[in-house]
Amino acid sequence: MSGENEVQTEAPAKKEEKLPKKKKRTAKSLAIEFFIRIAVTAVLITVVLVFVAGVYVNHSNSSYPMIKDGDLCMTLKLKQPEQGDAVAYEHDGGILFGRVIAEGGDVVEIKDGYVAVNGFGLFEDTVYPTNTEGSAIEYPYTVPENTYFILNDFRSDVTDSRIYGGISKDDYKGKVIFLMRRRGF
Repeated sequence: MSGENEVQTEAPAKKEEKLPKKKKRTAKSLAIEFFIRIAVTAVLITVVLVFVAGVYVNHSNSSYPMIKDGDLCMTLKLKQPEQGDAVAYEHDGGILFGRVIAEGGDVVEIKDGYVAVNGFGLFEDTVYPTNTEGSAIEYPYTVPENTYFILNDFRSDVTDSRIYGGISKDDYKGKVIFLMRRRGF
């Protein structure tokens, strides 16, 4: 019975595992990978800037004091503006900034320095005296469908809907969501 107490001392034979050899990366493959990443990043940034957001520099003081000359403004195109929102819009090939006062179907009246929309005074955090001097439209003004009535914050500058009439929704470039002062801190 000596065989019962015998312990097997031999370990099972390990199978030799073959690890796959790593290929050495060449300069060419690294360069291709780098340029593919750059191309994908450029496409993503382009899609965001075309369909989601915009980045513009203000080149006038028409929206002073909110937006000053030289300020960098980021806009969100996906959000439709509400009354009182600062927005960017295109006119005659340039980007302008203003504040949405009314939209299609609303009736705008400017009288004695005050603005009324649909018979109610305009609620603004800061009261901007508004005049009709130099205006190219007659009041009361019914805003055409698919347009916005936009006024500058610096209301002495009438280069806004008082001259242009309703601003087409196609010319709307987005609601200002971020502003960076580049001059005159």
